[in-house]
Amino acid sequence: MPGRNLTVNRATLRHRVGYALRHPQRVPRHLARATRDAWLRYRSPDHVSYYRAVMRSDTRANPEAAVGSRTHERWLALGALQFDYLAGHGLRPGHRMLEIGCGNLRAGWRFIRHLEPGHYYGVDISPDILHAAQDTIVRMDLQPRLPTLTPVRDLRLDFLPAGHFDVVHAHSVFSHSPLPVIEECLAHVGRVLAPGGWFDFTFNRTEGEEHQVLREDFYYRTETLLALAERHGLSARFMTDWEELPHGQSKIRVTHGQEAGPAGEAG
Repeated sequence: MPGRNLTVNRATLRHRVGYALRHPQRVPRHLARATRDAWLRYRSPDHVSYYRAVMRSDTRANPEAAVGSRTHERWLALGALQFDYLAGHGLRPGHRMLEIGCGNLRAGWRFIRHLEPGHYYGVDISPDILHAAQDTIVRMDLQPRLPTLTPVRDLRLDFLPAGHFDVVHAHSVFSHSPLPVIEECLAHVGRVLAPGGWFDFTFNRTEGEEHQVLREDFYYRTETLLALAERHGLSARFMTDWEELPHGQSKIRVTHGQEAGPAGEAG
C-alpha cells in the first residue's frame, strides 16, 4: 500500500518518543495497552492465551474495534475489500472455505452469503468474538446459509478433515502472532487444503529489522515467511496486486508443493 513506511522499527525508544510527540492524543491509549500487556504477560503462560485475553478485553468494549475497525464504516469497507479480492481471484460459491481468525465476521458474512449453504467454516481462539459473530449472523439473516463457527485452542487444525477446504483465509492473524504460532499453522494447514486449494494470509511487512510492539503487533520480512512455508513443503508467493489496496498489510498465498496460482499474482 503506498505510503507505508517499511523500514521503521516501531519498537525503538526513538520511534516511540517521536510518535508520541506527533500524536499526543494517542498516548493515553498506548499507555493503557502497555499496562494491560504487562498484566497479561504475567497471567498468560503462552501467546495464544495472552491474545485470547486481549480479545476478551477488546470485545467487551467494541467487537468491531476488537478486529481492527474503529468505525462501522471501516468495518464494512475492510470486509468488502477482503471479499472482493478473493472473489476476484477465484472464490466460487461451490468452494469450501475455512476462515482462521474469523472474528465477528467482518468479511465472513459476505463469504457466507456468497458460498453455498454449509460451505463456510470459521474458527477463532476467542470465544468472546465468536459470540459477536453469532450476532452478525442474526443481524444479516444468514442462518439459512448454515455457517459453522468454532472456538479453537491453537492453530493445529487437527479436528478438521484432511483435504477438505478449497480456500483457507487468515486476515490480520499472523500480524498478531509470533513465529512459533505462525509455524504451527503452516505445519498443519497443508493437511486440510484440498488439491488445487490455496491459503491466503496477511501480515505486517517490514523491510528493516523484524520486531514487535508489546505482544500484540509483529512485523516480518517477506522472505522469512516464504521460507517458513517452504520448510513445510508448501509453495508460497507474495501477492503484489494486494499491495495497492487500502488495508495496511501485505499478503502471501500458499499452495501445495509447486502448484501455481493464477498468472499475474506473484511478485
